[in-house]
Amino acid sequence: MARGIRRLGRGGRGRRAAASGPGSLRELLDDLPPPLRRQALTHSSWVDHRADSYGRLAFLGDSVLGLAVAEHLFRRYPRADIGRLTKMHGQAVSGRACAGVATALGVPALLVETAPERLEGGIEAGSLLASERALASVCEAVIGACYLHHGFETTAAATVAAFSTEVEIASERLLDFKSALQERLARDGSRVRYEVVGEVGPPHNRVFEVTASVNGEVLGNGSGRSKKAAEQNAAEQALEGLGA
Repeated sequence: MARGIRRLGRGGRGRRAAASGPGSLRELLDDLPPPLRRQALTHSSWVDHRADSYGRLAFLGDSVLGLAVAEHLFRRYPRADIGRLTKMHGQAVSGRACAGVATALGVPALLVETAPERLEGGIEAGSLLASERALASVCEAVIGACYLHHGFETTAAATVAAFSTEVEIASERLLDFKSALQERLARDGSRVRYEVVGEVGPPHNRVFEVTASVNGEVLGNGSGRSKKAAEQNAAEQALEGLGA
């Protein structure tokens, strides 16, 4: 199924790396043809035909978001079983998560800008901004529109980057590689030492680099938007090296 999806849209560019955060997805949104961009930001009460609003695009974007994050989790956490992957995925792409990303993308201001000057029975933009469900739907619509214009590979990379914080929060709550590593080392009476070896990025988008060492030997390296997340990633790599 993934192959079929990748052939749709303008998928010829291939997946490109995107920095963590909503920047890349916002760039794709800004690069959309005006009619498609407007549809992704248009409520059904603002148009004569519901099919011209963001609903259809949200339907599509929900699937694109789901697949993009599912593939990322599958590759990023090779030791996580189906139960943990399912829970992480559900939390990372939840309505709350989508609404948060919509806000980070600047959707509230874009909705106000797109709303008709005169509404006859339509829903005010302010009401949409107060609705988590509406913001989540617009976020999915943006992803769906980007998929149609930019293709799956490019949109998926930007989407995963936009949801990177949500993915890390979900992984911190549902995966505990640090405890698993310590349990593995306890068999030999050893302990692990974590050390921050680098920090990159501005204060609002900091990425930490951490090593996991045992008896002076570095067994794992990890990075993350928080020290805890970086330590978990380092512990995961150490576990893989130990064959645990």
